[in-house]
Formats: sequence, C-alpha cells, structure tokens
Amino acid sequence: MVLESSIPVNKLAVISLSGGLDSTSLLLNLLNNGYKVYALSFNYGQKHIIEIEKAKQNIQYLSKKGFNVSHKIVNLSDCMDLLSSSLTNKDLEVPTGHYEQSNMKSTFVPNRNAIFCSILYGYSITLSQKYNQSTIIISLGVHSGDHAIYPDCRKEFYIKLFDSFKEGNWNSENIKIYLPYINLDKAQILLDAQKAIKKLHLDFSAIFKNTITSYNPDEQGRSSGKTGSDIERILAFDSIGLKDPIQYIDTWEKVLKNAKKVEDSYKNN
Repeated sequence: MVLESSIPVNKLAVISLSGGLDSTSLLLNLLNNGYKVYALSFNYGQKHIIEIEKAKQNIQYLSKKGFNVSHKIVNLSDCMDLLSSSLTNKDLEVPTGHYEQSNMKSTFVPNRNAIFCSILYGYSITLSQKYNQSTIIISLGVHSGDHAIYPDCRKEFYIKLFDSFKEGNWNSENIKIYLPYINLDKAQILLDAQKAIKKLHLDFSAIFKNTITSYNPDEQGRSSGKTGSDIERILAFDSIGLKDPIQYIDTWEKVLKNAKKVEDSYKNN
C-alpha cells in the first residue's frame, strides 16, 4: 500500500480525534482542505480522559464558526483493561522526564493504534457504501516525535497494517490513508495548524486552549508540565515564539524553565 502524500480529489475523511494537539491540528488541516470530517474519539480508560471533553469543546467551537464535524465517542474501556500501560493502569505511575527516555515506554498501550485503525477502517468502508464515495481517507496525527517509543506510530507499521485490512475486506480500494505529520515534529505541526487557522478565520488560542497533551492532569484538568508529552508540547510552543494557552499547575515561566532543563539534561547524557 502507498501512503497518500497529497490530498485526494474526493472530500470525505475519517480521523482519530484524541483532543490533543496533534489530532486537533490534523482536523484543522483537513477542514482547510475542504473535507467533510467524521471524527472518532476513543475512551480506552486513559487517565487523561479529559482529552475527550476537550475534543467536544473544539467540535462545538467549530460548529459555531460554521464547520460541522461529525463526532462520535467509541467506548473501549472494558477491553483496554486487558492491556498494561501506565496510561490506563491505576497501579502504574505515569513517568516524568524527556519524551524519548526509555522509561516513557510504560506509556505505550499495546496494539492501541491497530485497534483504533481497525474501527476507523470499518467505519470508512461503511461511509463509502452509504454515500457511494469513490475515495475516503483515514487520517491520524502520528508524527516523528512518537517514533522513538511508540512503534505503532511509524510509517512501516501503517503500510503493513492497511495492506492487511485491504486483504480482509471488500471495497478496500476506496480507502486511503493520509498521514501528513509522519515526518514532522511538534513545532512543525503547530505551524501547520497556524496556517490552517488563518485561512479558516479561526482563533488559535481558543482552539488550543481546548486541547490537552498531559498524561497526568490534576482533578481540575490542569497539565503538570512534567510528563514527556508535556515537555515536548511546551518546547514546541516556545520554539515558534508562542505561549501555550492551556492552564498548567505552575506558571508558564516555571514549566518552560523545567522543560528546557529536562531537554538539556537529556542531550547531555
């Protein structure tokens, strides 16, 4: 299977919308390219399940601005109890530190993206038949920063996975996969979102305030600024000269200082 490197002619897309920075940027990318988007958010028992509420808030915001996105929540929490990860297991602590450190592998949920993609693929075939669409794209916000500790975020994985889906389904010739961020870092994803937001006449801060990247937010939904995903996000905003609009437990100045300290320490070891 060949990954789509450009937007196909037909304008219907199915995406995994977590409520995080990457998938939200992807949603904006597709809207900017004129797609009708069908978004699925997955409740897999994640400790940061507030991300789904953030996704809902952005769907509502976009609706008020005239962009109607179909949004469904898929409950996988029961089956995900079978899989061990610090993101889902209450007895395992979410690690802090740099995103590419080996201890961050505990945040990997076994086969998670394969499970998500299987549902996305079946949904896409159903939509293809319902609307008689010749092409539907499936899109995820996976990117280069994920590659070190998440093997299910690599291009090779998706090529082989979607080849197997094609073999196991009828009408698979209508389904394509589009991974525009597969070779980009977090900062580049933010720049792509900025471009889309400008063309769509939306508010950058309003949208990204309704996202969360932290794996262990507190009871008020505030990010700690200390998990690997936090560090990566904070540094990405800083690298393009922006202050992250979300609320952290500490001030922006403190979380940025900590993120830079963690990054320097990782590079020097």
